[in-house]
Amino acid sequence: MTAVDHLKIRAVRAEQGGTGVFAFFLQGSDITRIADISRIRREEQELKGFQRGVIREHVKQITAFLDSGAVLFPNAIILAMAPEVEFASARGRAPGNICEVGDAGTLSIPIYPEGRRAAWIVDGQQRSLALAEARDRSIAVPVVGFVSAHLATQREQFILVNKAKPLPTRLINELLPEVSVLLPRDLAARQLPSALCEALNTDPSSPFYGLIRRESDGKDKVGIVTDNSLIETMRMSLKTPAGALGQFKHNGRGNDTEAMYEALLLYWCAVRDTFPDAWGRPPVESRLMHSAGIRAMGALMDPIMLRTDGVSDRVAAVRATLERLAPHCAWTSGSWKGLGMDWNDIQSTSQHISKLSDHLMHLERDLARGVA
Repeated sequence: MTAVDHLKIRAVRAEQGGTGVFAFFLQGSDITRIADISRIRREEQELKGFQRGVIREHVKQITAFLDSGAVLFPNAIILAMAPEVEFASARGRAPGNICEVGDAGTLSIPIYPEGRRAAWIVDGQQRSLALAEARDRSIAVPVVGFVSAHLATQREQFILVNKAKPLPTRLINELLPEVSVLLPRDLAARQLPSALCEALNTDPSSPFYGLIRRESDGKDKVGIVTDNSLIETMRMSLKTPAGALGQFKHNGRGNDTEAMYEALLLYWCAVRDTFPDAWGRPPVESRLMHSAGIRAMGALMDPIMLRTDGVSDRVAAVRATLERLAPHCAWTSGSWKGLGMDWNDIQSTSQHISKLSDHLMHLERDLARGVA
């Protein structure tokens, strides 16, 4: 067998539970040269493989990140490797007082055609495919490989690696404004709303000052408004140029975040002052501070703010609109006429949020026309 048939790399060998484990780096494009993706399927009633199908949008987002410039990509790919891989320890004296956890040397992995390769991707399928499609095919990627040709062991490791609980959405929301790297599209869409949410929570002039529940809050401070509900309302408003916030996106050389924040202060201060008895109370006492109330009033922000755009006294116009709506709201007691629901029947479900949002928008429009 010629040297072209093997990929030889520097590696460190250790053992776990009697199984050889190797840590090494590969160029990103080499992963799919030496490893197959064992997709789950049934052949004659027998279950084969373990990997799910490719998620093209996810691969596309990772590839865009890799193509964005000099990137840090330290997430290790995990491989199961056939026993035929060979390892040769490096010769020479080891430095004194070295921590003898692993043995350094050269790992030799045979290169076979697709479908017969000597390794299988246990974790990192989407990342491996993105690395193979990236413009820079030489990105050094960390790899951890364990020796086992047994499908049962590969499936076991696949399940264990992927059963990790996803990070809480609120933790990611709070971290997003602090990072400057190019983010996948779904995270990028939440970055600006997360930053605006942080400003609303820390600005003493904000109606939400100290009221928003954040992941970093200590046990002695518990906000009453979930950051995710506010972030979602802002994200929806930013999606369209007709939104109260979206109209300020890409204004000139970039987003006019100052104008966005001023619009948020104007609207939510008016909401606070229109419903003083419902503002600042726990959600069990006031559905205005409940995520359903925040989402519904957030949805109402776009039509109200846009309708008052160009009015000489916009603050007065927004407040007048909300005051006209106030007698028809049941945030802390009574029932919502037209919805057939008591005030505390409103729950944080997509169905209830949609019903309440639609009801408020229809009601506000009818009141503006003088037909309600």
